[in-house]
Amino acid sequence: MSDTQDPIVEAILAQLAAGKPGGSISPEEVARAVAETRRSPKDPSDLWRKYLSAVKQQAIHLARAGEIEVLRKGQPVDDPARVKGVVRYRLPETEQS
Repeated sequence: MSDTQDPIVEAILAQLAAGKPGGSISPEEVARAVAETRRSPKDPSDLWRKYLSAVKQQAIHLARAGEIEVLRKGQPVDDPARVKGVVRYRLPETEQS
């Protein structure tokens, strides 16, 4: 990745790095964290929903680049762009040590 990463990419990678080895995060957790960094007093409590689509798109990009895995029912998916339902993100198995 480049030195000027998207803030959402940085949030995904930072949360994964801060978590326990082998742990995973949800797209909602990332969206909530990004929303909190940008919140103004007038924003609604569900501001995080505004960022959810961007989180999912960046996760697809990161998964295709091999930087994260997209999980469905605890298993990595072959095509992160086509997965439906509840998903989670984790670092690839080789990077978790």
